[in-house]
Amino acid sequence: MSTHRIRTAQPEDASELARLLTALGHASTEEEVLTRWRPWQAAGGMAIVVEGADGGLIGAATLHQSIVLHRPTPIGRISALIVDPRHQGKGLGRALVEKGERILREAGCGLIEITSNMRRTEAHAFYAHLGYELTSSRFVKTVNAV
Repeated sequence: MSTHRIRTAQPEDASELARLLTALGHASTEEEVLTRWRPWQAAGGMAIVVEGADGGLIGAATLHQSIVLHRPTPIGRISALIVDPRHQGKGLGRALVEKGERILREAGCGLIEITSNMRRTEAHAFYAHLGYELTSSRFVKTVNAV
């Protein structure tokens, strides 16, 4: 990992973030990422990225924190984690999770969760290896926004 650096994502990273999010299965364009950037950030979102030796992004994690009435401290969430397939197996995912945990802990979060699609069984094994446990299910329903 010595030739890579983890840093906070900036709007200038929108094109590369869109590429990585699309590879994760969340089809995104640079314009869509830029349109969502300010409201996402205002709602507590941030991202960290791994910059490769050539300056391109080879990994990213999106983070969010939220306050809920049923917990005494905010909940931190890693809502997306992606490492470019050509760079997997080099410790980058672990480094992103560890950096994300540190940021969320420092923000006062007392619980950190990672969301992951049910079909990503390899990712689930990776998260379990990092000490995360499956404690609940999330039910979703797509609705038309008004």
